Amino acid sequence: MARAMFEYTKTVLDKVSFDPSLFCREVKKALQRLLPHEIEELRIWIIALTRQNPELNQCLILLNT
Repeated sequence: MARAMFEYTKTVLDKVSFDPSLFCREVKKALQRLLPHEIEELRIWIIALTRQNPELNQCLILLNT
């Protein structure tokens, strides 16, 4: 079930990537719900996404905590 939550989180983040504020809010939620190893995977995925959408760079600070 945890893997399903990780995939769902990626889907949601991909859909809200048009709005940096909303994206950051969803990242915060994801950090509360996911397991530590999933958070690391999510960090890698978000870094790749921010290369395509540089306006999302402000959310990277949430992943460094």
